[in-house]
Amino acid sequence: MEPVTNFRLIDHAKAEMVRRQISEPDLARVLSAPEQTTTVREGREVYQSRMESGDLPKMYLLRVFLDADRDPPEVVTAYRTSRIQKYWRADL
Repeated sequence: MEPVTNFRLIDHAKAEMVRRQISEPDLARVLSAPEQTTTVREGREVYQSRMESGDLPKMYLLRVFLDADRDPPEVVTAYRTSRIQKYWRADL
């Protein structure tokens, strides 16, 4: 999958980013240079990267769900998880 530099945030994604305290620069960093990408279904992709966050920095996985079949691609939602091993694909 190609890096994404031009994208649109749908209202749901904006609300979830605020609720989950995910900044747009962090989201843009994952989309433009993801460590891993996977396909959920035709047209929907997940871009993910590990990053540190918090007052006492801890490693998290930021996952961004993208409808890549739109122009521009639309960010559907994003979330941060500490369960990196659950989603990390060692075979990629």
